Amino acid sequence: MDQKRELSSIDLAAVVSELGTYEGAKLDKAYLYDDDFLRLKMRDFDRGRVELLVEVGDLKRAHVSAPENVPDAPGRPPNFAMMLRNRLSGADFAGVEQYGFDRILQFHFERGDEDTTIVAELFGQGNVAVLDENNEVVDSLDTVRLKSRTVAPGSQYEFPDERVNPLEIDYETLAAHMEESDTDIVRTLATQLNFGGLYAEEVCTRAGVEKGKDIEDASEEDYEAVFDAIQRLAEQVREREFDPRVYREDDRLVDVTPVALEEYADLDSEPFDTFNEAVDFYFANVDYEGEDGGEGAGAGDQRPDFEAEIEKQKRIIEQQEQAIEGFEQEAEQEREKAELLYGHYGLADEILTTVQNALDQGTSWEEIEQRFAEGAEQGIAAAEAVQGVDPENGMITVEIDGTNVPLDAEMGVEKNADRLYTEAKRIEEKKEGALAAIEDTREDLEEVKRRKEEWEAEPDESGEGESGEGDEEQEETDWLSEPSIPIRKQEQWYERFRWFRTSDGFLVIGGRNADQNEELVQKYLEGNDLFFHTQAHGGPVTVLKTSDPSEPSRDVDVPDQSKREAAQFAVSYSSVWKDGRFAGEAYMVTPDQVSKTPESGEYLEKGGFAIRGDRNYFRDVEVGVAVGIACEPHTRVLGGPPSAIVPQVETHVEVEPGRYAQNDIAKRIYREFRERFEDTSFVRKVASADLIQEFLPPGGSRMKEE
Repeated sequence: MDQKRELSSIDLAAVVSELGTYEGAKLDKAYLYDDDFLRLKMRDFDRGRVELLVEVGDLKRAHVSAPENVPDAPGRPPNFAMMLRNRLSGADFAGVEQYGFDRILQFHFERGDEDTTIVAELFGQGNVAVLDENNEVVDSLDTVRLKSRTVAPGSQYEFPDERVNPLEIDYETLAAHMEESDTDIVRTLATQLNFGGLYAEEVCTRAGVEKGKDIEDASEEDYEAVFDAIQRLAEQVREREFDPRVYREDDRLVDVTPVALEEYADLDSEPFDTFNEAVDFYFANVDYEGEDGGEGAGAGDQRPDFEAEIEKQKRIIEQQEQAIEGFEQEAEQEREKAELLYGHYGLADEILTTVQNALDQGTSWEEIEQRFAEGAEQGIAAAEAVQGVDPENGMITVEIDGTNVPLDAEMGVEKNADRLYTEAKRIEEKKEGALAAIEDTREDLEEVKRRKEEWEAEPDESGEGESGEGDEEQEETDWLSEPSIPIRKQEQWYERFRWFRTSDGFLVIGGRNADQNEELVQKYLEGNDLFFHTQAHGGPVTVLKTSDPSEPSRDVDVPDQSKREAAQFAVSYSSVWKDGRFAGEAYMVTPDQVSKTPESGEYLEKGGFAIRGDRNYFRDVEVGVAVGIACEPHTRVLGGPPSAIVPQVETHVEVEPGRYAQNDIAKRIYREFRERFEDTSFVRKVASADLIQEFLPPGGSRMKEE
């Protein structure tokens, strides 16, 4: 099962209930890690040191933590952390509340001179906003400008539309939602009543109601049983009748809940005295590296939270649309400033000339600013227009027709106008990028909807699952003809290097530059691996791994086919290809023959190594690279020796030395793949020209069929 990464609304309700006991603690210091992890160090009269952690990135959580689970203080604090320290040092923690049933917490702090609220948004992209006593945003980790709400410094903080709180619902409202639903009971609880997948299933189990029962088949007795189960759960949360548990599956931490769940009755669990302690233990000890990347999402009993994914994509689209509008406005404002300069050429020229002459005479910026202030008092128009100077950047801000226009003192009017036009163009280019991004997001949204439809249509109503026909081998999928191909990715540690897997499954990795060559030898070359290099200058360090870096090195027999493929890889990505040659020479040695210590009187460049002892040579190795798209088990671009790559991909293109630059041939291959696949959006997502280019040798290339 998937491991928990985010606290649910019910989880947060339990956290808030327990955090109330810390009211009165004084805040000592605030820390910010990686732009999404906030730490508030406090002192409590009874408990001593109290560490409050709030994380709003890929992991979303808020809880008190044991000191041993708190990360070391980061280096120089960023501006956001400094702002918090200035506002909160010595402030009293006045309490915390959850906004309705949303995953939003409000931490209140009081100090004699000012009150402050920290709002943690533990949903979607995540955010932290700091508000003053008037609920105006002092600062926020991210600026949000949507049609429905705004979170930006200087604006009033706006909450998202409040959702239904199922823990406070009455029977009539529950029954009304059920009657209006067009799906089954568990999905209605999960989406329309905001329980989410896990707790919706838990309510059904506690109620003794079939989860998949269609609303049309549900009776009033079913509704009453569900309502009673909800009331019992709500009572546990309201009265803090918690039984916190951390759950394991196959010795792997998978979830933490404030109450024992019947849904997890078959899992091993560990009880805790408080839910905050349980959450702290879970996030301090969970190891997400053990996940399989979500390949089995449709295979288990637990339904993926498609609704949350859909809402997330919709929010992203809304933000992107707002960003596009913002880019348009910003670009127009920059153009208007440039036109104002030309419309008031004389005024701008007079100000710039005055400043430039003063600087040439050795006048300081402070004196220049003082002269403008004196001139403004005397009613001099040019002086009155100057709103301020920025000595550090050599800029003057001038008000023209009610608009502040920044001028570079080292430039004339024309160059300042050109600078503003250039900035407008740069912003418009950002708009083009946002337009492309929003198209990708819309396709991602359609993909989630398609997967949701597939999931809901998955049960086999034919009843043939037990028959002998079910044992027959499934027909191979024709991915090229599929109208919609699901994206299945699994990031690996070696993907920043050049890499491929041989015909026999051995991982081969090569350096892209001198730094990576050094890293491969010093960090990843182990006792039983094989080291390949070319006689030609500029070849990559190439390592054939016989074991994963996390595993002990093992002595295995590497087949000749894999060795030849590694040699071809080393030759193809060397200067042999760049020089337009079609064959080269490579050698193979063992790790103990590779040294960073040069011979006496010699010097090794960065990325270079001394090889001692006999070498096994591969003569007249033909260059050759195939680039293709794999659709299963993972969707991605693969590239390397054709004999290794072709069997692993759905379709491929072979390249050889030629006249097209890397970027140009990558675009040609991309267009070729788009023509071959019915699902062109899939190609754009997993095999863009940039991704294809990563697998192409340095220098010119061409497709072999050309």
